[in-house]
Amino acid sequence: MANAKTLEYKGYPLRRKGNIIYYGNMSDKYIIMLQIMDSENLQDLTISRKVSVQLQLTDPDLKSRDRVVKKTEKDGLYNAMDVAAVWLTRALTAE
Repeated sequence: MANAKTLEYKGYPLRRKGNIIYYGNMSDKYIIMLQIMDSENLQDLTISRKVSVQLQLTDPDLKSRDRVVKKTEKDGLYNAMDVAAVWLTRALTAE
């Protein structure tokens, strides 16, 4: 079995399950959840149009709605990832 490399963005890992992308380490206090709300097909590619971004606590004892620290919606995955990287870095360095 070959070693698969983890996809990273600005030093934090990315995991995808369906239309949800988790950004960050689950062992840290915070992660980012990106949910693709709307997409369109462009030739043979699917392009994300609206993406929900949530900064969340990783505490498993909290209800899912209580984990959300901040949230926004952005047009396009690039804009969403840009905000996500800033939010996650600031949250983790402010501990």
